[in-house]
Amino acid sequence: MSHASTRPSTQPAAPQGELVIRTIAMPKDTNSNGDIFGGWLLSQMDLGGAILARNLAHSRVATVAIDAMSFLNPVFVGDIVSCHALHQKTGRTSMRIEVAAWAQRHKSGEHLRVTCGVFTYVAIDDDGKPQPVQRS
Repeated sequence: MSHASTRPSTQPAAPQGELVIRTIAMPKDTNSNGDIFGGWLLSQMDLGGAILARNLAHSRVATVAIDAMSFLNPVFVGDIVSCHALHQKTGRTSMRIEVAAWAQRHKSGEHLRVTCGVFTYVAIDDDGKPQPVQRS
């Protein structure tokens, strides 16, 4: 992730949605520049969104799309990364989940939103075929 990003003026005061993942960014998660690799962060967000989608669908889910992905601020080694997921919409077989990643800075303790995106998951059966979302 580039250090060129600056803190946006629209920085929310606090995360919204359900806390679905919390982890520490480690040296093994860095790119060749020594920054946390964007793909690692995307993976954490996808896992977190899938947790919410699976709980909503009461079944297995698969990621089918990622929209509106924005990398807002870099993540550094030692930052605590939290992913918060917010259900946007449910279709017949799919769910749209907004996922935002927040970092608690290792040295200062500051919390800021570092990434956000919208993930679409589809409910699947045991054979991996789409199935209707089991609404409760």
